[in-house]
Amino acid sequence: MNHLAHFHLAWPEDDMLLGALEGDFFKGPIQTDTRLARGIQLHRAIDAYTDSHPQVSALKQAFPGKLRRYAGILIDLAFDHLLSRHWDRYHQHSLTQFSETIYQLLARDAESLSPDARRMADRIRQHDLLQAYHDFRAVAGSARRIGNRFRRGNPFDNIGTSLDPLHPQLEAAFLEFYPQLQQFAREYETSSTAQ
Repeated sequence: MNHLAHFHLAWPEDDMLLGALEGDFFKGPIQTDTRLARGIQLHRAIDAYTDSHPQVSALKQAFPGKLRRYAGILIDLAFDHLLSRHWDRYHQHSLTQFSETIYQLLARDAESLSPDARRMADRIRQHDLLQAYHDFRAVAGSARRIGNRFRRGNPFDNIGTSLDPLHPQLEAAFLEFYPQLQQFAREYETSSTAQ
């Protein structure tokens, strides 16, 4: 899952939402008494659940051989696109309202984030990334930017031609998988607050 899904699944607590972003950057054991601990833990649990889910594993096999090792990245990005396209099924506020609430929180509480998470928060706000994924071309653009960080060349240079034919399969998998992920996140959060 990418940023939009992590924010959506952490909604509505501020600390959970901040932890949803910090989870991409925080490494090592989590001090459970820190403000963002529950959000980081939820982020990690969501990633582990997604990566090990049989439906996601099967979807990875649909990618062309040379892209299969990167399929997890591409699925995360595509699932944010699909969440934005089907947003009204999953949230009571419009995507615009939701995004503005997140952007305001990230600006107001930036000091609670690590430097790397703060830089990403600025980028998310400046480029309106939570709404940008509504356009499927944003998936390829984000993949290309991620690929620029790879040492052995960018495997995502012409990713659009590989992703476009997979769109129906990605959408069908997302629509079946995401409600299961929502249920998992609710149950995880309920069990973690009960401890």
